[in-house]
Amino acid sequence: MSATPLAGKVAFVTGAARGQGRAEALRLATDGADIIAVDLCAQIDSVPYPLATPEDLAATVKLVEETGRRIVARHADVRDEDALRAALQAGVDSLGRLDIVVANAGIAPMQSGPDGWRDVIDVNLTGVHNTVEAAIPIMVGQGDGGSIVLISSAAGLIGIGGGDRGSLGYTAAKHGVVGLMRAYANHLAPHSIRVNTIHPTGVDTPMINNEFTRSWLKKVAEESDTPTDMGNALPVQVLAAEDIANAVAWLVSDQARYITGVTLPVDAGIVNKR
Repeated sequence: MSATPLAGKVAFVTGAARGQGRAEALRLATDGADIIAVDLCAQIDSVPYPLATPEDLAATVKLVEETGRRIVARHADVRDEDALRAALQAGVDSLGRLDIVVANAGIAPMQSGPDGWRDVIDVNLTGVHNTVEAAIPIMVGQGDGGSIVLISSAAGLIGIGGGDRGSLGYTAAKHGVVGLMRAYANHLAPHSIRVNTIHPTGVDTPMINNEFTRSWLKKVAEESDTPTDMGNALPVQVLAAEDIANAVAWLVSDQARYITGVTLPVDAGIVNKR
């Protein structure tokens, strides 16, 4: 296998300023791809932990450039389809094409009320739809096929979480991503564009590793009489962001060239255990 299996490819990654998005952008760049990176880089009122900043996105840019690959980074809200299309087009204008999409951007307001429900559906489900819709005309127009990976969650396959509206919205949105994937996989198959989902258990990123989320997990555990960890089958509490990036890198590579319509758990066995 080539040391740069994605040489000549361009990947579009949302939520790229930190956490899984940064790890995915960096791994794809290490494998030879140029990167179009997008992040909101601002706060959403219903989200009770700090979201990424412009400085975070700048750090991603620096890390990708250190691999020797090119990167175009823009601030854009995945809830705003026009802004997302403009950001993607700026990247394509600079880098020349689009081969890979990683719809990674997401929030976890969990204990929030009605605003949390609305915002998590808008970001985690509508935002994924907007990301794919922005990419489709470019990828289909090129006629070279491609790969789209939608980042769902173990909560997209099983009914974990609490009864708070933000948590219910998170689980509903992540299940909805599976429906989008299955429909897009069929719709885009004639164009040799593959679409799959990845379903992580808890990952050590700022979305999970913050005071609010830790306290919320403890509350859910107390109410349901379950362990305070994520309940994985394997003896690991959380995964590293690089574990998810490795799965993304495989799915978008030629090694997975005939894999489409698949829900891939990267979950230390939590789905099977539950």
